[in-house]
Amino acid sequence: MSGNGRVPSRIAVVGGVYRERCMWPGWKEVFGSAGRAASAISCMGGQVDLYTYVDTLAQEVLESRAALEDFHVIPTQVSQSIAFEYHHSLETPRIYGLGKQEPPLSVTADRIVRFGLLEGDAIVKGGQVVYDPQSASSPELFCTNGSTADNLALILNRREAESMTGLPGRSPENLAEHLIQHSEAQVVLIKLGAEGSLVHDGAAGHRVPAYQTKRVWKIGSGDNFVAHFAFHWMNEGKSPVESADLASQGTAYYCQTRGFATPDLLNAFKPKPVVVSKAYLAGYRPLVYLAGPFFTLAQLWLVEQALADLKAMGLRVFSPYHEVGHGSADDVVQLDLEGIDKADLVFAIGDGLDSGTIYEVGYTCAKAKPVIFYCENETDENKKMMGGSGCTLCDDYATAIYQTLWTACAL
Repeated sequence: MSGNGRVPSRIAVVGGVYRERCMWPGWKEVFGSAGRAASAISCMGGQVDLYTYVDTLAQEVLESRAALEDFHVIPTQVSQSIAFEYHHSLETPRIYGLGKQEPPLSVTADRIVRFGLLEGDAIVKGGQVVYDPQSASSPELFCTNGSTADNLALILNRREAESMTGLPGRSPENLAEHLIQHSEAQVVLIKLGAEGSLVHDGAAGHRVPAYQTKRVWKIGSGDNFVAHFAFHWMNEGKSPVESADLASQGTAYYCQTRGFATPDLLNAFKPKPVVVSKAYLAGYRPLVYLAGPFFTLAQLWLVEQALADLKAMGLRVFSPYHEVGHGSADDVVQLDLEGIDKADLVFAIGDGLDSGTIYEVGYTCAKAKPVIFYCENETDENKKMMGGSGCTLCDDYATAIYQTLWTACAL
């Protein structure tokens, strides 16, 4: 029995189970959205029935985990499960194993979590249902395939909400109100990155913060969010707003540890909310100076990755490689320093201790501007000046990108 006296019923989780491989940090698991949600809900004490497509080898892994974590697997056999591959956890994955579309899964239950699927579809009929379409390009309305729910909660990112409504550029509040009126949903939750989430409970919109973590593991964080929201909303009978806030904290725990929270672990976990300035909320996006060497293929690859990922976070970026390029000291130094003068903060790539990058860091510190110093392979002694002068030191790439975003949000 849950803490409020409700007798919990089983939650049917319907969605994909996929192989996942990440080059760095190393990761090789069988999870996918539904597999991860089943683990997350089970670890919180929920009872789960997992409906999915799965091949023989992935099923063995899944059923072993189900036996340990006490959930039930209802598999539909396929010849080969889909695989997702990443170089790092912020990267858009390369997807392997996509083939013909399988016949749709069909599930009827009192409580259902439905994810979008790659290899088929899921037609569900339920009482309380949480739906995450997981498709930024063409998210399908919940009822399009014949699914029904007495009480439906939509969980979307902003691009999905804009695509589903056909209203690009509108405020999250406008998007949520439109979906409440036109999508048969009683609850709409729109995830807004560092700004947290907007939760519309059918009466009004409410903001819920995102939470900072010491490290960031991004793969599957959205699946974990859906699982925690569903658990608290369905099993615990909490309001949509409280469920969303607890889901945000549960996701922070997952991002920091790559593990699933139990109730005791979640109660003891006290992350700090991301601070978002009035200027950021009003639309100002700080300018990031991207400092780092660009003299080898590996260095250039990392500069390109950082530029793309910082821009994907919505930040403006000045990259000396792209904006100024190679040249003599007379050609480039003054232009680079002017770039720092105009910037609000610096993201510095420190491995190799490139002299130009170290100089740029010192110049930025002298200007009393924030520096996020990403460095995996140098000794503490070599990083002593940066750490002692107030730079934020990160030895993980995804964490460094997010630390830059969180720092920028507060400016």
